[in-house]
Amino acid sequence: MKNLKKKRRIQVIVVAFVALAVSTALIGYAMQDGINFFRSPSQVAEAPPAANEVFRIGGLVEEGSLVRGQGETVRFSVTDGGASIPVAFTGVLPDLFEENQGMVGTGRYIEGVFEASEILAKHDENYMPKEVVDALKEQGVYVEPDEGS
Repeated sequence: MKNLKKKRRIQVIVVAFVALAVSTALIGYAMQDGINFFRSPSQVAEAPPAANEVFRIGGLVEEGSLVRGQGETVRFSVTDGGASIPVAFTGVLPDLFEENQGMVGTGRYIEGVFEASEILAKHDENYMPKEVVDALKEQGVYVEPDEGS
């Protein structure tokens, strides 16, 4: 009788560990699409990611690069001062989206063009995403916004 209880206890522990391993693997697989790493334009230019990798890119919308009104796709370039990456976006841009303003886009880098599925622009005159500020500071082109405005 003692041997049977011990055997049953071991079976329950093994089943619990297997269930834990399976659930951890399923959670990891499910989160795979929800994790988007941030890259600056310089990082993308140095080491282009695979075409199937979804990531975020951020920087300033390069002056003179914004092309609207030629079909459904809006084209522009995003820069951090060290590199400039062309971006194509089909959809409605945020109201505050304009040249020389901070932006963050989510999408894929395919054949030298970042094809954005989502574009976010700064939401007030002083805000810029931390990742964009860090990338601009690294390139030496970041300018502190005026506090008194």
